[in-house]
Amino acid sequence: MTTPRPQTELSADDARRIALRAQGFLGSPDRKAGVRGVLRHLGAVQLDTISVLARSHELIPYARLGAVGRTTVERAYWTDTHAFEYWSHAACILPIEEWPHFAFRRRAYRHRPHWHHDLPDGVYDQVIKQLRTEGPLTATELGGAKRTSEWWDWSGTKVAVERALMYGEVVCVERRGWKRVYDLAERAVPTDLLHDDLDDAECLRRLVRLAGQSLGVGTRADLADYHRLKTEQVDAVIADSGLVPVTVHGWGKPAWADPAALAAPPRGRHRTTLLSPFDSLVWERARTERIFGFTHRLEAYVPKPKRIHGYFAMPVLAGGRLVGRVDPAREGRTLVARQISLDHRKAVPAVAQALVEAAGWVDCTDVRVERVDAPELREPLTTELARLLA
Repeated sequence: MTTPRPQTELSADDARRIALRAQGFLGSPDRKAGVRGVLRHLGAVQLDTISVLARSHELIPYARLGAVGRTTVERAYWTDTHAFEYWSHAACILPIEEWPHFAFRRRAYRHRPHWHHDLPDGVYDQVIKQLRTEGPLTATELGGAKRTSEWWDWSGTKVAVERALMYGEVVCVERRGWKRVYDLAERAVPTDLLHDDLDDAECLRRLVRLAGQSLGVGTRADLADYHRLKTEQVDAVIADSGLVPVTVHGWGKPAWADPAALAAPPRGRHRTTLLSPFDSLVWERARTERIFGFTHRLEAYVPKPKRIHGYFAMPVLAGGRLVGRVDPAREGRTLVARQISLDHRKAVPAVAQALVEAAGWVDCTDVRVERVDAPELREPLTTELARLLA
């Protein structure tokens, strides 16, 4: 692919600030738009089963808006047909208006071999018939999610309804006790959006443009990763996406930016907060290292003796930098920081503030620190925590 000569040069700090604003961490948050505004702004909010302080899709709006009620978060996603769940960066909540732009992926799923799960004859049609007759149901209510106790051993019913989800015939309309609640797309998706009329190129142009707007500035790999496109798919549409080529000092790779992000210099107040490891600001490790000089890895699936920063280490954002990590837990109404890693002494006030704010959000009245990687910072941190909690 031939890339046009960039007309704009950005410093690494320019790119970092543009990325922070694009992700909702620089400038005043749009509280009036609330959680739905965050979802539309980001274009995708990743789901995950792990819940420590809260589930990741709750942590995402919290990190940007502050202590928004967790019930409010769930209602914002799942009521009045504002969102749907589908495969994007991973399993994600997506704005409902983007349904037509995932037609390329639904078509791809319909025309490829499916997993290693067998699907007994007639089960798919029976699932569709049952949903049509009985309304929204979980896999358990449809007849059972598992054949055995093994996590991977899905029943025929579960295979069928998940396949229907991938095809776009069925939609997840909410999560109930973390179980997907399925309904027919013809009922759940507004009529004007319920179509696969857009060709692959139009879908891809839209998703690349959305990725550029959500990232502010990114490399080809960054743009591809946001909605898990192939780099050749990005290459095919980038010239017509509306994004503009730029040079970012120190990146060493071609980059593209949202022209609106370049038109207005990023200014405003920086958020200080704990970040979910699945937050779109940090979900791609190479980009996080390039922008923040911060190596981030989720260690929940790493054997405990091999963990460095803890089970669910949450990066701490302050002053537009990633200044440390906190591995949190809850014991009653106490937020427990099982392990804290600080980059330097100046990070102490920010980490303490982030901990106290997170504690208040999840209805904890105390914060207890178990381990600080730099022992000499333990006393100033606990002193600052005591001052904030007083």
